[in-house]
Amino acid sequence: MTTDGCVVDEHNALHSFCSADGGWNLMGCILTAAGCNKWWMDDILGADSYDAEQALVAGGKLGQNDVYFLPYLMGERTPHNDPRARGAFVGLRMDTTRADMTQAVLEGVAFALRDCLQIARAEEVEVMASTICGGGATSPLWRAICADVLGIPLQIPQTPQAPAFGAAMLASVCCGAFPDVAECAHRLARVEEQMVFPNKEIIALYRGHYSTWHSMYPALKDIYRQML
Repeated sequence: MTTDGCVVDEHNALHSFCSADGGWNLMGCILTAAGCNKWWMDDILGADSYDAEQALVAGGKLGQNDVYFLPYLMGERTPHNDPRARGAFVGLRMDTTRADMTQAVLEGVAFALRDCLQIARAEEVEVMASTICGGGATSPLWRAICADVLGIPLQIPQTPQAPAFGAAMLASVCCGAFPDVAECAHRLARVEEQMVFPNKEIIALYRGHYSTWHSMYPALKDIYRQML
C-alpha cells in the first residue's frame, strides 16, 4: 500500500519501505500463501489437477464453510511475528469432505491477507481496491474468495509475474529509457479490463467467519510454544 510518509504500527506487524519513486510502501507479509495450496494439493492430496479439485468447491458454499485453516506452515510474520506458529485445520467432523478442506485452505490464506488489511486500516490507511497477481491469482475461485473476504475490488495485471516485471521497469528507468518511475508505470503497467468485484451477500457471511478464524491463533498460541 502506498502512503505519503513512513507508517509504523506499534507491534511492527507491517513493514514500511522507501519507494523507488520517492514515496513510501506499507507491506503486510504472510509467509505461505500459494505455498499452502501447493502443499495441500501436491503433498497431501496428490492431486492430478488443481482446477479439478477447485471445481468441487466452485459451486458450493462460499462464506458458509465450517472448516477453518490456519496457514502458518512456516510460522508467520504479519500480524503475529511468531516463528513458532503452525498450520492447523479446525472444525473437522465425520461429514467433512475433501472439498471442504480445499476450500478452507483457500479461505485461510484470504483471511491472513485480511489480517494485513485490518492492521493497515487501524493505522488509518484507506484501501479501496487492490491488485492480485502471482500463481495463486490465476485461480478464478481463489480471486473471488479473496475479493469477498477483503471486501474490495481486485484488478489483475497484464502478467502474473508482476514482481519481475516491476524489476524490469525499474531497470528501464535506470538505463534512461524513461525519465522517472511514474512515467514508466504510466507507459508500461496495464491491468485487464475485467475486475473481480466482491459479492455483497458473501461479504457479510465472511465477516463472521473471519471473526471466528481470527480468534483461533490466540487460542493456540500457548500450545505452539509447547511444541519443539
